[in-house]
Amino acid sequence: MMPTLIKTTTDGRKLEVIGLAICLNGELEAFELIEVKLHPNRSAIRKAAPDATHMAGRVTLTKEEADSVYRAFKEAEAEILASPAAINERFRIAAMWKAREQGIE
Repeated sequence: MMPTLIKTTTDGRKLEVIGLAICLNGELEAFELIEVKLHPNRSAIRKAAPDATHMAGRVTLTKEEADSVYRAFKEAEAEILASPAAINERFRIAAMWKAREQGIE
């Protein structure tokens, strides 16, 4: 999977989506976004970055940047689900659940 650049921070680090992870300068930062309005430190975040709508770990994102992250997540998920290994794994899990339902383990 190719990384999707979301933004470059003011200090020059790249925030990218790699697969289903948000990475800052190649290091894992978060697996999900948190809306600022739901964040425990929302008042401090709004003071420091008034245009921020979401947080990716320690990084603030605007609405457009958050939308880019969600699009990248959807593309990565579709790519993962379409892979032969993922298809085989889903069939394996389904067969295992069917066997459990029938009392076979």
